[in-house]
Amino acid sequence: MYSIRRGKIGSTAPMRTSAAELTHVAGYDIAPGVSAALKSFVVPEKLGFGQVAAPVMFSAEWADGAWGRGKLTPYGVIEILPGARALQYAELVFEGLKAYRVGATPSAAPNLFRPRENWQRLERSARRLSMPVVPEDLFFEAIDAMVGSCHRFIPRESGRSLYLRPFLFGTEAGYLLRNSTTFRFMVIANPVEIYSSGPMRVAIERDDVRAAVGGVGTAKASANYAASLRASNAAVARGLTVALWLDAREQRYIQELSGMNLFAVIGGDLHTPALDGAILPGITRDSLIRLGRHLGFKVHERNMVLDELLGQIVSGDCTEVFACGTAAILSPIGLLADRDQREYVPVRIDSVAAQLREALLAIQERRAPDPFGWTRDVAPLMVP
Repeated sequence: MYSIRRGKIGSTAPMRTSAAELTHVAGYDIAPGVSAALKSFVVPEKLGFGQVAAPVMFSAEWADGAWGRGKLTPYGVIEILPGARALQYAELVFEGLKAYRVGATPSAAPNLFRPRENWQRLERSARRLSMPVVPEDLFFEAIDAMVGSCHRFIPRESGRSLYLRPFLFGTEAGYLLRNSTTFRFMVIANPVEIYSSGPMRVAIERDDVRAAVGGVGTAKASANYAASLRASNAAVARGLTVALWLDAREQRYIQELSGMNLFAVIGGDLHTPALDGAILPGITRDSLIRLGRHLGFKVHERNMVLDELLGQIVSGDCTEVFACGTAAILSPIGLLADRDQREYVPVRIDSVAAQLREALLAIQERRAPDPFGWTRDVAPLMVP
């Protein structure tokens, strides 16, 4: 078990709920108002992605070298000091995973997909930024509390889910260039639709760099995503969808899209850039590699030269390109646009991608057997 800190809460505003008002469950507390928030929440028909917030959130604080007891509270505004290092120095890492309940009976338990890999990646991200690690049991306490309490709000339609966003940030104020001495771990959730629909139009980014080997590209750090926004905005201004990033040293080798890993179908085989120390190791990417091999595809993880791939699209050797990630699952790529205005269009769009997407989603939603042991039940939480 993680160590429990007694006494002060740190440099964020103190939680004002008295101990007498809390409902105590194993490992964490439930604040007043949670039951009412859950009962009054209604899931709208149109969900979007991240636009509808679940009515509760989980929080735990770290100070004096130990984690305090977690708390489930109604969703709402949080207080943070303006000088907190999360705001001043982007001392923040996060994760993204989904809970599913498609086609289940009303009494059936929801399930998660490979959640331990999310915890492991959060641990690696925290270590890269010299932040305290969120213990595995605290991570799953938070995830289970959120999914268990929100089980009625998990969409039942295929392709919809409850998206969970765990995040860890520094709360101590100050401008000295060092880590905070106080941190906060939170989990929020959103009932969502699939992040992307329809073929993506990808802008090849040959000027800006997302991440370099030795940097924080392998961490799911907020700064990585902020660094991608200028190129993403420029792509949208050109009528495109998202940017494709190249390596920092030579700008020849494909890395990833903003928030997604890339695959290409070449000669009937699956090809994806090898993890090079700057690419985020995607859990969906790893799942597709293993699932693709299970389905009979040869899968190649290698350094992929961009210009070589573009030539293979022109020749027809590369028949299909797609991207993958937790939010989007699999998104076909309809074209790649270079800065000289040339466009490269694969001969097929959403063929192999559609096959893989359905096979993966069927496992995630438990509509098909799970030969890998990837799914995990979460017990519904009855809040008094």
